[in-house]
Amino acid sequence: MELTVPRHYCGPPDSANGGWVGGALASHVRNAIDAPAVSVRLSSPPPLDRPMAVVADDPEVLSGTPVLRLLDGDVLVATGSPVAELDEPVPAPATPDEARAAEERYEGAADHPFPLCFACGTARPQGDGLHLRPGPLADGSGRYATTWTVTEDVSRAVSWAALDCPGGWAAGVAGRPMVLGTMTARVWRVPSPGEELVVTAWKRGGDGRRHRAASVLHAADGEMLGRAESTWIAVDPASFRPPVTS
Repeated sequence: MELTVPRHYCGPPDSANGGWVGGALASHVRNAIDAPAVSVRLSSPPPLDRPMAVVADDPEVLSGTPVLRLLDGDVLVATGSPVAELDEPVPAPATPDEARAAEERYEGAADHPFPLCFACGTARPQGDGLHLRPGPLADGSGRYATTWTVTEDVSRAVSWAALDCPGGWAAGVAGRPMVLGTMTARVWRVPSPGEELVVTAWKRGGDGRRHRAASVLHAADGEMLGRAESTWIAVDPASFRPPVTS
């Protein structure tokens, strides 16, 4: 089995959006009643427009837990495995009006480390990408929020991408480029075209270069469609700059 990430789903300019890759890999993970969520760990930048192998490890070797590996040749790109339900208490979701107001404070509008990002990039044409604008809520809670109006049929991978980037901004990506390290999520329902949704995200702490966040995806009536917890890794901005040529 193979997985190819079209360039449309980039995060940094030459690698994939981590949430999209996580959701695409999670779609192939075998869940269990006591392990309904999926945890994906990214080990190297996922390439674009190149087939990667999806390999199942022998579950008997791994204490009975099925694990999928995503390989770019001999390079391990990501692993995915089923995990227990996320049970950390979820704060009240932002309302659509609160989320729209928070979008006016989107730090990425002034300085975005990855402006072509599929989920939250500012340099993509209208109608191309999700155009999420997660900004801090005005209540001083530290939560971030954004609306997401679904304009076309979307996959589970796109729902993971929508849960991904707001967590990064809540974790502190503004002024300090970070990439997704680990994302654990569960999506109960993929939204339909025409739905207006709200993503609410908040920081869960950090240690050194690692910063933890969580996010939830709600419909306008309060239905929770998905939730995620993530770990973000601060990186050297120079590693994503194009080389200087004479």
